[in-house]
Amino acid sequence: MTEQQTQSAWQHLLDVRNLETQFHTEDGVVHAVNRISYTMNEGDTLGVVGESGCGKSVHALSIMRLIPNPPGKITGGEVFFRGKDLLQLTDDEMRRVRGAEIAMIFQDPMTSLNPVLTVGFQIMEALKLHQGMDEKVARARAEELLVLVGIPEARQRLDDYPHQFSGGMRQRAMIAMGLSCNPGLLIADEPTTALDVTIQAQIVDLVKRLQEKIGMAVIWITHDLGVVAGMARRVNVMYAGSIIESGPVKEIYANPHHPYTVGLLGSLPGARRDRTKRLYSIKGEPPDLVGELKGCPFAPRCAFRVERCAFEAPVLEEIDSQHIAACWEKANVRRVQ
Repeated sequence: MTEQQTQSAWQHLLDVRNLETQFHTEDGVVHAVNRISYTMNEGDTLGVVGESGCGKSVHALSIMRLIPNPPGKITGGEVFFRGKDLLQLTDDEMRRVRGAEIAMIFQDPMTSLNPVLTVGFQIMEALKLHQGMDEKVARARAEELLVLVGIPEARQRLDDYPHQFSGGMRQRAMIAMGLSCNPGLLIADEPTTALDVTIQAQIVDLVKRLQEKIGMAVIWITHDLGVVAGMARRVNVMYAGSIIESGPVKEIYANPHHPYTVGLLGSLPGARRDRTKRLYSIKGEPPDLVGELKGCPFAPRCAFRVERCAFEAPVLEEIDSQHIAACWEKANVRRVQ
């Protein structure tokens, strides 16, 4: 890496460059993440949205180096965190980063928490490993963390097992584990999907308050654009393993320039300008990611497609200094809003 590239990597908390992840299956090579790039600064909140199978979670697991190999493999790119390329670290070095500097919470805490270990033990384990705390100090800190995330009777609940917690409390416990070592970056992979609407709102509000208190950056992965509108500063819209539009949340929601983004916003009741019309539905299905795609991956479902879309994939281009989109007809898409 050149001196200029090294300096650029240090300018951002997270600098993802041309990240590419593939899975080798019996049917062929699945191109799950296709050369995506973006940056984040300290304290930023980034929303990553898109339908199931678009690469949101795989891209996050790639950052954490948690892609199972085989069948998966990170086949290209660089992921700089505080100036060091995570993809070049040894396994031992990466284990020291996970939990301590970058934490991740998952969609279903019941599958993430060990059912035969107490919640307190699982929180204390990270504190002992990364912070070097002894049993007494780690337990006191674990109690503080449960109080911080709003779990009542925290001292007693440390000795409970995950099945003794409700779904919302398990997710709060996962957040406590994620925050235990004051990470610089928290990756939340659809953490509210399995919860009811009231609990969802509580979890979102909790993360926002903790972010303000601790100063960490957050990547919030979701298919819910309403959640992103309420908490993120920027948003990456993903489709077929690629970022197809990116920019400030307010700008993207007000002036989407990719037909897929238009479709997502049209399906969100609160985001539509004309609420007398029926909710919009994107016709067709996402493309099969086995093998390399030709042309624009959204073309078969796009109302704005032209002949060029079938054989030439658009690249991300500037709409303005902070807003980019990958669409040959982005000017026309804008005019119909």
